[in-house]
Amino acid sequence: MKIRFKNARILTMKDGEDIFFGELHVTDNKISYIGEEKPEFADANWDRVIDVEKNVLMPGFKNAHTHSAMTFLRTYAEDLPLKEWLYEKVFPMEAKLQPQDMYPLSILGIMEYLTSGITANFDMYMAPKYVAEAAKDTGFRTVLCGSANDFGGSKESLKNEYETFNNYHELVSYQLGFHAEYTTAKELMLDVADLARELKTPVYLHNSETKEEVAGCVERYGTTPTAFLDSIGMFEYGGGGFHCVHMTEEDLNICKERGLYVVSNPGSNCKLASGIAPISKMLEMGIPVALGTDGPASNNCLDMFKEMFLVSGLQKIACEDATALDSMEVLKMATVNGAKAMGLTECDVLAEGKLADLIMIDLNQPNMQPIHHIPKNIVFSGSKINVAMTMINGKILYENGKFFIGKEPEEIYEQVNAVVSRIMGTSEAI
Repeated sequence: MKIRFKNARILTMKDGEDIFFGELHVTDNKISYIGEEKPEFADANWDRVIDVEKNVLMPGFKNAHTHSAMTFLRTYAEDLPLKEWLYEKVFPMEAKLQPQDMYPLSILGIMEYLTSGITANFDMYMAPKYVAEAAKDTGFRTVLCGSANDFGGSKESLKNEYETFNNYHELVSYQLGFHAEYTTAKELMLDVADLARELKTPVYLHNSETKEEVAGCVERYGTTPTAFLDSIGMFEYGGGGFHCVHMTEEDLNICKERGLYVVSNPGSNCKLASGIAPISKMLEMGIPVALGTDGPASNNCLDMFKEMFLVSGLQKIACEDATALDSMEVLKMATVNGAKAMGLTECDVLAEGKLADLIMIDLNQPNMQPIHHIPKNIVFSGSKINVAMTMINGKILYENGKFFIGKEPEEIYEQVNAVVSRIMGTSEAI
């Protein structure tokens, strides 16, 4: 398959490279050319030629922390703090799920990702086989994250998942992880650290999301979650934490020294009143920061435009500085940094030889006019309405409001609502 995108504004997200006018070619699943337009290209044998009409081509957003199948809990548990939300609402409902439920629930999440220009996610949830199948069948790129905790999982099961899903399909990969310090016994955390050393691989987890979580760890182990995990050798090969809202100076120094990624989830942290992470300080220290939506039960939108606006706006408030967190840095968090955190270094920027995971941003909408500074437009006024196309692995999965994932939306909606009706014992809401 050979596709030519012409007449495009191209934002590669390479360091120091500005937007330029040109064209981009995709051959099979990779970018085969990116640069100025040339007359000879018009006579080549193309399967499709797309006139971008001076809109923007850029790398797809990387949603670096998700629980996709939690779509079944969207708007179910609202206006609650994290602990009550999790233990009284989420965990009891999750216990009623069947493994195969994860398939349609995940596809619903994937559909929403596509509308938001998200080309890959870092997904932590149960029954990873069905999550992987949902990604494979729809053509979506997903990185699975281990989720062992006191409710299930072991060193052996994590190792099996690591070996299975890193050899499963070109669109599926796996990173070692566990849920969180507060949901995981010390013995299991020691096993995870041993496995990370054995496999020479990074480890990811929910970390320091709330003050209560940090205080509980200090009571149990005499120190913060970050410091405790580092003391048992969890981060010898790197990794990172999701949320990282309540971090001490020692915690941040550990992140810097270990090269840990922080994945900020400003929408979820706002909704659950968890707090504002010190993103500006992290970036000043050289700690790489990525962005994630978290799950659709705690956000509730799987929308990277909202996350970009919030992460910037909240830092300006927290720092009392309107210059905090430049828009290009925010775009880097949503694309390049997310790709690197997830191990997706072949689709971090637009360049020849890179995987063709890219999106088209429609500038011909009221919210994008006039055009003073395109990156700032995307961060501060962009929305899902501006996503004209989402391509993953060289295939267009979403274009002009239509999905090309081998599934009809109505079919997925029906299956998801059947799951919800079964586990909650209710009929469709009026």
